[in-house]
Amino acid sequence: MSPAGALGLCVLLPLIGVIPIALFGQRRRNLREAASLVTAISSFALVAGVVLPAVNAGGRPRLSLVDVLPGLELAFEVEPLGMLFALVASCLWIVTTIYSIGYMRAHHEEHQTRFYVCFAVAIAGAIGVAFAANVFTLFVFYEAITLSTYPLVTHHGTPEAKRAGRVYIGILMGTSIAFLLLALVWTHFAAGTTEFTPGGILAGKVSEARLPWLLALYVFGAAKAAVMPFHRWLPAAMVAPTPVSALLHAVAVVKAGVFTVMKVLVYVFGTDLLATTGASDWLCWVAAATVLIASCVAITKDNLKARLAYSTISQLSYIVLGAALATRTAVLGGSLHIAMHAFGKITLFFCAGAILVGAHKQDVSEMDGLGRRMPLTYLAFLVGSLSVIGLPPLGGSWSKWYLALGAAEAGQKVMLAVLMVSSLLSIGYLMPVVGRGFFAPSADEGSAGGVREAPLLCVLPPVFTALGCIVLFFCSEGLVEMLSGIGRP
Repeated sequence: MSPAGALGLCVLLPLIGVIPIALFGQRRRNLREAASLVTAISSFALVAGVVLPAVNAGGRPRLSLVDVLPGLELAFEVEPLGMLFALVASCLWIVTTIYSIGYMRAHHEEHQTRFYVCFAVAIAGAIGVAFAANVFTLFVFYEAITLSTYPLVTHHGTPEAKRAGRVYIGILMGTSIAFLLLALVWTHFAAGTTEFTPGGILAGKVSEARLPWLLALYVFGAAKAAVMPFHRWLPAAMVAPTPVSALLHAVAVVKAGVFTVMKVLVYVFGTDLLATTGASDWLCWVAAATVLIASCVAITKDNLKARLAYSTISQLSYIVLGAALATRTAVLGGSLHIAMHAFGKITLFFCAGAILVGAHKQDVSEMDGLGRRMPLTYLAFLVGSLSVIGLPPLGGSWSKWYLALGAAEAGQKVMLAVLMVSSLLSIGYLMPVVGRGFFAPSADEGSAGGVREAPLLCVLPPVFTALGCIVLFFCSEGLVEMLSGIGRP
């Protein structure tokens, strides 16, 4: 199969998988879940086995689908940044599917077939965003992710879930239509195209005075990036089941947001244009504020998923900051953080779900001594936490290192300080979870029928992704080499 043909099949395959998942349903749940897992493995094999070698060889496979309007084409084209996002989404889909089987069964969740169907559609949307050849195609699949994840957020059907769903769909659809769509139209009329082009397409097409305004439309229109003040949808969505939280925070939704910001800044504006005009200077400050404020809020949250949600808001703005600094090293660091944060944060959410299933605890203040009874879960949480904090030998240390170098390269000493302070704040909201789990005394530790590890399918995935955090530290050279081609023809 040609790499160009594989692009379309990578997007189509999850949608094909929806058919057997829906047909088997709850009555044949083993076959339903097998179909979901086989589809996930096949998608990753296609991305890693066919598309990746072509990109590593310097190719830029392209598949044109249809001309909607003159200058507006629905088309796929893959370059290093999109390749990274597709790899992360397709790889973690496998792990999340395995985790979901254990969690959904152990927790006796209803509407499981709908869950697996919507999950597959969301992954198709994420891969479509990753392979988008232009802003128009990206917009189409960006909206597909929003619509397919709404039923996941409202999965429980409670009044709280419905309220969260209204916040979720209201902010994400409202901003994308009001801001992102307007930015797309503006770009099309100004440049005559919305194609992602190395070096950008706006130089000489939009005045320097208007560039920051257009950039603001893109950044706040991609509210999935959770840049403040358009971040409330993310903590609100924590009412959903934990596998959905993993999907939101690591696999598809938030990564689609920061990917959009990075892709637009590099391939629509161009880092040279941003650096010479200073059009992204304001974004550095907004991203820095989001990093610090969200970290401070995370420390105050007792509910573990809420704490992790605000941690995600903070960590996402590392990626936005890397794009806004507009240096090659900062862009590399921000792009690398897409993968490093994905593995670290999905580990933490998997562990939060395992704790809920095994111990029925959601608040950090109630987790004293659990680490001694759930050692695998808490060791995985420790590894994921250290990666998010940015300590070696874990993958998160590399992305933060390149971000720090990029800030220094840009002469932004304040942003360098922000990165350092935020890592200290990360210690403040993550390490107490581990400390209480392993060292705090527990009143019911000696009681009969005490807490044990969650079912195996809830424990193996976080152990796997925790090991992935370690592997990414020692095997990051290949990713760095691939990402060094970002923004180049």
